[in-house]
Amino acid sequence: MPSVTVTFRVPRELKERMDRLRGRVNWSEEVRKFLEKRVRELEQEAAIEELEQLIKRLPPAPRGTAAAMVREDRDSN
Repeated sequence: MPSVTVTFRVPRELKERMDRLRGRVNWSEEVRKFLEKRVRELEQEAAIEELEQLIKRLPPAPRGTAAAMVREDRDSN
């Protein structure tokens, strides 16, 4: 997959601290992993919100539906 360059700003002090750790940490890989994880989390949150909205639009089940389903499940075993 082709990649692109993304630029962002950090405080100078943070950059200096990162530079001191340069040989021990691959910052590009660290940032890439963090962004992948965070995007996945946000996508999951959005999917959950979408499902919650869908559930809110569903009509309520008739009274006794849950009991009938439990009974049917018990009888099938």
